[in-house]
Amino acid sequence: MAEQKKKERYNIRISGLGGQGVVTTAHILGSTMDNAGKYASLVPFFGSEKRMAPVEAYVRASSEPIYEVGEVVYPDIIMIYHSQVVTHGKSYTMPFYTGLKPNSLIIINTDFDVLNEDDIKVLEDLNATVVQFDATKLALDIAGTELATNMAMMGMLLGLTKLVTTENIEAAVKERFLGTSFVSSGGTAMLDSAIEKKFKKKEELLAKNMEVINKTFEMADQVDISGSELIVRFDV
Repeated sequence: MAEQKKKERYNIRISGLGGQGVVTTAHILGSTMDNAGKYASLVPFFGSEKRMAPVEAYVRASSEPIYEVGEVVYPDIIMIYHSQVVTHGKSYTMPFYTGLKPNSLIIINTDFDVLNEDDIKVLEDLNATVVQFDATKLALDIAGTELATNMAMMGMLLGLTKLVTTENIEAAVKERFLGTSFVSSGGTAMLDSAIEKKFKKKEELLAKNMEVINKTFEMADQVDISGSELIVRFDV
């Protein structure tokens, strides 16, 4: 995994369920890369826009210009926002590791080990590293809402890859929730409204989101993922 920190480009596939902020994560990741003077392209993909329906988003992030768009078929990072993507096959890309490149990274939001023996064999052969942690619990503990789960997942990704600084992230999160340039879809706007109602001020929402992200940066720094273990588990 030491190689992960040196790479200049990441093809990222994010799989989750409607209402978990998968598409919002992709937007913020793109803005974060832009704030860092780097490049990103992103594509959301979902069928019926409703809670608990499968959702995927694809992000390409690089220090060099990107000329490709569309689905990420061969990811080197996969983010799984809900364990049912693995256990119930709730994803447009099945099995979840389809197309995964060797020496890749998988981040899974779960409070239990979701991988079966077949999954482990495939991922070991690919020399992958799997980071599992309960992002939803972390969001609830710090922000008081599971709607901040996407902040925990994004923070873990950026903490492990060192793509950008926390200042780059804070500017992107601020623009997403306090700015005026982002135009959200109907479903996303409803979720945004639900999030905002949980906080007296939008500034409080921003602060809680950054607390979640900073915590995942601390977690990522504390664990050496360059070892030979397939699965790295963070206790929350």
